Amino acid sequence: MNLGILDYGAGNLRSVRNAFLAVEQPATFVSAPEHFDALDMLVFPGQGAFGDCVRQLQETGLWDPLKKWLAEERPYFGICLGYQLLFQNGEENPGVEGLAKFEGSVVRFPAQPGLKIPHMGWNKARFTDAAHPAWKGMGDDETFYFVHSYFPQPKDASLAACTTDYSGEFVSGIAAKNLLAVQFHPEKSQKAGLTLLKNALEYLGR
Repeated sequence: MNLGILDYGAGNLRSVRNAFLAVEQPATFVSAPEHFDALDMLVFPGQGAFGDCVRQLQETGLWDPLKKWLAEERPYFGICLGYQLLFQNGEENPGVEGLAKFEGSVVRFPAQPGLKIPHMGWNKARFTDAAHPAWKGMGDDETFYFVHSYFPQPKDASLAACTTDYSGEFVSGIAAKNLLAVQFHPEKSQKAGLTLLKNALEYLGR
């Protein structure tokens, strides 16, 4: 399988590629529109600000082929901003449109006494459907590594693949046709993260 990791000039690309290598899947970096043609599956491991990411994708010419990839429902795995940008807009940069694959907005954690923002560290992901192929071989108490101040609020509740509690419950991962996307970082989540990557390859690359 030809796996591509979107390279728009930012993000934790090498650690993501190394994590896939750990589950015996090589990957190439996708930094030009023509690179999409040879791919079987695309990984988007974005990090940083919503608006900056949109701008960089547009400036590098990757925005339109990425939107086309999603519109054609080709295999896609999103991490962090690669999850958030699937929605229409974000509070972080008002007026900047996301990829709008799904209806919904990306909002900031509410300021509360004692609540640390960003949400950083290990936390549980509660699977909405434990039988989904993404969670094969995992238990109910799996923890993953998070680093974020914003999170998506999907309009369609049926998209939720997992939820996490931090000042209340939020959707920390979604699943749709040929698509998985998560807020946490599988490449930093040790055994559980590698299990998810392996499952994603089997589910999306089938």
